[in-house]
Amino acid sequence: MLEVTKKLVELLDLSPIGDDHFQGDSEDLGFPNVFGGQVLGQALMAASRTVEGRLCHSLHAYFLRPGNQDMPIDYEVQRVRDGGSFSVRRVIARQDGKEILTGSMSFQVAEEGFEHQLTMPDAPDPETLRSEQDWGELLAPQVPEKMRPILTRDRPIEIRPVNPVNPLKPEKRPPHKQSWFRAQGHLPDDPVLHRCLLTYASDFQFLGTSLNPHGLTFMSKNLQVASLDHAIWFHRDFRMDEWLLYDKDSPSASAGRGFNRGNFFNQDGVLVASTAQEALIRQRS
Repeated sequence: MLEVTKKLVELLDLSPIGDDHFQGDSEDLGFPNVFGGQVLGQALMAASRTVEGRLCHSLHAYFLRPGNQDMPIDYEVQRVRDGGSFSVRRVIARQDGKEILTGSMSFQVAEEGFEHQLTMPDAPDPETLRSEQDWGELLAPQVPEKMRPILTRDRPIEIRPVNPVNPLKPEKRPPHKQSWFRAQGHLPDDPVLHRCLLTYASDFQFLGTSLNPHGLTFMSKNLQVASLDHAIWFHRDFRMDEWLLYDKDSPSASAGRGFNRGNFFNQDGVLVASTAQEALIRQRS
């Protein structure tokens, strides 16, 4: 495992502080606030620590307040129900006594059932594409010095975008994006960890799908953007240290909000997870 990936795994490895409460640190990715995927991944890890013999199959969460990168996050897990096949947990994330995220996670015992899935869309092989970090290093000389570390930082999750948008010269495009994702280096055979890592990574390059038709990016001026909620459904087992295609679209934007959907496929074309998110995309005057 690479050192940068080890740090992410440690970030998700929460400290128990008693009575189904856990505490996690935050990382600074150069964003104004805590990265939403980090809070989601840690919340899922906290809930998973209170369930035995069952894996998460769905997660639904709301972002309530921006997180402070300089403060730890406390996670309270509430045991809503343990049934014969399913367990439900509610998680509340707090900083300074204020809720920054609330969500529910459902867990299921392994079970056989009906099988069908969407066909994986066409996409170039990941080995033919440049990584997000490679693109960042090409753009770095063209941006203010304070922004260069954000573009060139080492990443535990390698992202290789298909047909990337130049954030300095965005153009209007259809509401669709594709990227290949994988964790850098080999990971332990822990399905809980792989689910938490996918949850963390699923928030990257998601919100921007709803900006495509408007010729905007996160670097556009007078733009206020923030994730409002996030949902994930885990369909089948997968490994985050193997390439996964993240295929995203945005069916609608209205009232200052953009709606985004995504599907994760492995290289064999197996649909392993799906996502949905509504985001604030507000043009300031």
